[in-house]
Amino acid sequence: MCSIFSQAIVNKNVIVIDPGHGGNDSGAIGINKIKEKDIVLDIAREILKLNKTLLDNKFDIYLTRYQDTLISLSDRTKLSKAINADVYISLHCNASQTKSKGIEVFVQDANSPFIKESIELALTVLHESTQKLGFKKRGIKFANFQVLRETIAICPAILIETGFVTNPDEAGYLLKTKNIKSLALTILLGITNYLNTEL
Repeated sequence: MCSIFSQAIVNKNVIVIDPGHGGNDSGAIGINKIKEKDIVLDIAREILKLNKTLLDNKFDIYLTRYQDTLISLSDRTKLSKAINADVYISLHCNASQTKSKGIEVFVQDANSPFIKESIELALTVLHESTQKLGFKKRGIKFANFQVLRETIAICPAILIETGFVTNPDEAGYLLKTKNIKSLALTILLGITNYLNTEL
């Protein structure tokens, strides 16, 4: 009986997925009027589904928004503090006036207890998404984004730019449901690989 009980209370890693923008903040608008806020929410919802169907709810995953609503940046980071997150991932799409393409991942640009871990997480997610999907690897970059700055003291935190909505090829890719699933899967695999090395 004690053995059964102990197995039932296995602690799960807590993941916060932050789909950027929302509501009256569309984020970048690309080819065919594709909106950043819609793409990142679709990816986040798919990560939730894959965690349930593919990983049998291996992680406790929370989204900062579940619908097309605008959540303040401070409220997005407060969630991580409130639930004691193990990993924070903010999802975005890139835009450019040129034909730029590829995926890049940002980490906080200041010293903190989780900088090393954030870089490791960024590397695993970037590797999975570019190697498996064929996106150009734009690398790991440093920035003082509020969502990273206010989360980095709590847990590893990264911001993913999941391709350019202004690039004809990548915008076309992001408009297809099957590709959103593939992108979500590679992000989830990146998280899984990172946490397996940390356990």
